Order: sequence, then C-alpha cells, then structure tokens
Amino acid sequence: MGMTDPIADMLTRIRNANKARFKTVNINMSQMNINIAKVLKKAGYITNYDKVKNEKDQQMLEIILKYPDAKRTVITNIKRISKPGRRVYVASDSIPKVLNGFGISILSTSKGVITDAEARDLNVGGEILCNVW
Repeated sequence: MGMTDPIADMLTRIRNANKARFKTVNINMSQMNINIAKVLKKAGYITNYDKVKNEKDQQMLEIILKYPDAKRTVITNIKRISKPGRRVYVASDSIPKVLNGFGISILSTSKGVITDAEARDLNVGGEILCNVW
C-alpha cells in the first residue's frame, strides 16, 4: 500500500533523527522531497543532502543533519501545515511569519518550492507545506 503523505513522512523522519541526534537520515526519494531539502540547506537547517541507494537498490535521499554543539540542535521543531485532507493556501500579502521571523515557512508556489521570505520578495502566494524553527 502506498504512502498517503510523503512530505509528512519526510518531516517526521527528520524530527525523529534530530531528537535521537543521528548524523544522517534516509528518506524516500521524490522531487518534492528534494526541493524541500534544497530549501532546508539554503536556509541553514541541514548540512547537506545526497541521492543514495539502499540495500534493496532503491533510490533514497540521505539528509545530513546539522548540530551546533553537543547540547543544541539547529532544528528545534518542524511542523506540517498543509495536509492531504486540509490544504492551506495563502496569498502573497498574508503569508504568516514563523516565531516572529526566527523560523521559516516552506511554500510550494508557481515559482517553485521557496521560503516565506522569498515568496514575499517575489510577491507570490501558494501552499504552506511546513514551518521550521
């Protein structure tokens, strides 16, 4: 049986690996997951990502997590906003700020998958995929 929400699966794997302080986490490969990983790397929440093959020879996306020191994590929390059962869309002038600007929202727009700040600069709205802080 197929997965109903691959984005939520990706975010949950990152959240769990971050709490367990893993260096890397493998996620199912999809174009949307690659685009979200690009945004997370550009925003400085992860070190890097790479395409790898698992033991069953399937393509996986390996995300290298980032930790500033032994006690703290870069990603405090990561939360799915728009879900398959309830999509959340916003116009360019009503994109909410996450923790007063300390976090980011990742949006799927007509210009691609971008952060909330980039969407405001480009004056585009879209679907809020998740919030990261």
